[in-house]
Amino acid sequence: MGIENLMTFMITSFLFIMTPGIDTVFVLNKSIGQGRKSGIYATLGINSGVLTHTFLAAIGLSVLIAKSDFVVTLIKFLGSGYLIYLGFLKLKNKKDLFQPDHKKEIDNSKNDFWSGFLTNTLNPKVALFFLAFFPQFIQADQLENPIPFIVLGITYAIIGIMWFLILTVFASVFRQKLQDSPKSGVWINALSGLVFIILGIKIVMS
Repeated sequence: MGIENLMTFMITSFLFIMTPGIDTVFVLNKSIGQGRKSGIYATLGINSGVLTHTFLAAIGLSVLIAKSDFVVTLIKFLGSGYLIYLGFLKLKNKKDLFQPDHKKEIDNSKNDFWSGFLTNTLNPKVALFFLAFFPQFIQADQLENPIPFIVLGITYAIIGIMWFLILTVFASVFRQKLQDSPKSGVWINALSGLVFIILGIKIVMS
């Protein structure tokens, strides 16, 4: 399929995915704050964003976007604005995350997928990373072929899903321990809000 050193790609991808970043913070926040179900939805949303970047790279649209400073800047501001918006929502919410509210949990779980999807899709650094990383494992005469990009993107997404599901399980266990601590949910909400705002600002400044 025009792919070279697939095992090296898988190992390197796993190391990149393990490195803490926006996606990791997002999944941990959802898993600790809202439970395992939210973490799973966020994981699926984030890796759907990975597949979106893969598709764009496969058809060559990512290259066109990367060549346009205006489009890259626009996507960068949209992505950072969305993260900052999420951060302010969490800072504004003074309720205890661990306070039982089953209706709210169900409603949020439906939105966690799309939040994860937008968080990843609106991060131009992901698209630029794929454009720099994937071609190193594709044969030179197959760089114009979309199939190798798609195969590598699906592989990357599967590895991401496995890793973030592991994080979700451990974070949900940690959540159960935090539930016994008074007001811990309020502090986690505030801390995660600040982290999202900082990550949003970091994207703008990068």
